[in-house]
Amino acid sequence: MKTIIYEDPEQCRQIWEKLWPARGLFDLWQVRSCFQDAFSRPLHFHVVEKNQRPVGLLALCWDGEKQQYVQFPGETWQGKTWLEQNRIIAETPKVIENLLDSVPGPLHLRYLCWNAVLGLSNRLMPDEIGYFFHPGLYGFSFENYLLSFSGKSRKKLNAELKKLHARKVTFRFNQSKDLAHLVKLNRESFGEASYFSDPRFYHSFENLAMFLTRMGMMRITTVLIDGSIAAVDMGAVYKNAYTLLAGGTNPDFPGVAKLINLHHMDWSCCQGIDSVDFLCGDFNWKERFHLTPRPLYELNHHPSFNYMDLTFETKEQKICA
Repeated sequence: MKTIIYEDPEQCRQIWEKLWPARGLFDLWQVRSCFQDAFSRPLHFHVVEKNQRPVGLLALCWDGEKQQYVQFPGETWQGKTWLEQNRIIAETPKVIENLLDSVPGPLHLRYLCWNAVLGLSNRLMPDEIGYFFHPGLYGFSFENYLLSFSGKSRKKLNAELKKLHARKVTFRFNQSKDLAHLVKLNRESFGEASYFSDPRFYHSFENLAMFLTRMGMMRITTVLIDGSIAAVDMGAVYKNAYTLLAGGTNPDFPGVAKLINLHHMDWSCCQGIDSVDFLCGDFNWKERFHLTPRPLYELNHHPSFNYMDLTFETKEQKICA
């Protein structure tokens, strides 16, 4: 086996589309490119070949701010990468070791899927937990989902929502102008901790919104109460899976976050959606709303070898077979 490192963006794109399985939204090269275009991290795609056949891929970028290699596209928020469902592509644990050995500096991978890190269980650390809603567990019935709550919890939830519905609650969908309201509400709520406080992250989402809209995958949900914008969420549907990407709520309307999240679940049941990904971060509601947790993992790797003793190649013009 030999390791080849690719740095040319077009070669990296071809490698990604050939070796990385497109199972979910974050697996799409075009989605990750929206962030790559904004952050401009140098690419380092490590490919292991056996008998001139690619058997492993470690898709990396160099994060000059943290002085470490991270998962492509190297988008960072508060110093950590943000995109989830990452993996190392490898046919065997030996291939993984070869890939890791080819990295000439500190490596930090986050949000790794458990089934995507074959043979590395003893080197992984728990990362955050992703949360999913699976409508099929309730027969695609929102009423059945609500019945999974205790009587006391349903009563409390209904009382909270009733206060909102005592006013004029309306929804509107896929109004691109509402994305500006989403950003504004998010910044007002989280300040410097908002995704959009970093201009690079903001431009990444601008790119992403344009791509999703162009591909017919975008779903913008806006809640209006008494004619005022109370909440806006941005999501995408790909392969019958619905991913919630970002949102903002108006603090003048307490409880509106629950209202819009329940709407996503109701809509998903009606549409026969397979899964709704609410991403990582609990925010004190996801477990209480009976979402399914899915642990993700991180890997820290520091080379303990002489980089110059390794045998590998850097390709600039020819893509692997």
